[in-house]
Amino acid sequence: MRGEIVALIVATSFAAGLNLPATVATLGLLERAEVVTLPSSLQLLANWWVIGASLVLFTIEMVADKIPGFDLIWNALQTFIRVPAGAVLAYAATNQLSPELQLAATLAGGTIAFLAHGGKTAARAAVTASPEPFSNFALSLGEDIAAIGITWLATRHPYWAAAIAISLLVVIVLFVRMVIAALRSAFRRIQQAA
Repeated sequence: MRGEIVALIVATSFAAGLNLPATVATLGLLERAEVVTLPSSLQLLANWWVIGASLVLFTIEMVADKIPGFDLIWNALQTFIRVPAGAVLAYAATNQLSPELQLAATLAGGTIAFLAHGGKTAARAAVTASPEPFSNFALSLGEDIAAIGITWLATRHPYWAAAIAISLLVVIVLFVRMVIAALRSAFRRIQQAA
């Protein structure tokens, strides 16, 4: 049981880091369809008002995320929402655990959401520089599908969803390290030229 909770936290925190409204709406709709029974502390997600608000926010995010340039501003602002929300989802999902384990889950949820969000933002920065709009649109659509798919998979096969999220986190960490190394190299060249 604890293993499934950990797997669910990993997967949903990752999905929240990619697209929080899609994650919340998916969890709420799956609860409503009786596909999953959310912990009592997360039952609020199944409220039609919460689902409706999440779907409206998802629609706004879907549009905003596909506009090159604006998507970077949008994602920067979302840092203050997605990361704490990943932590709150983890906290609420573990209310039956001891306070120490609940705190650890909260920190893990926030960290996973931060890494997923950071990777998404770094990928956006790399793709937005591309002159054609299709790669930006495809990346955004892929993020939306991944958030919904991983959330759904977490409710049916939490271990598989967690394995996918962890694999993607490893790719994100490697990608971010490459971006940082490239930026350092570029700054060194600029300093040497000056």
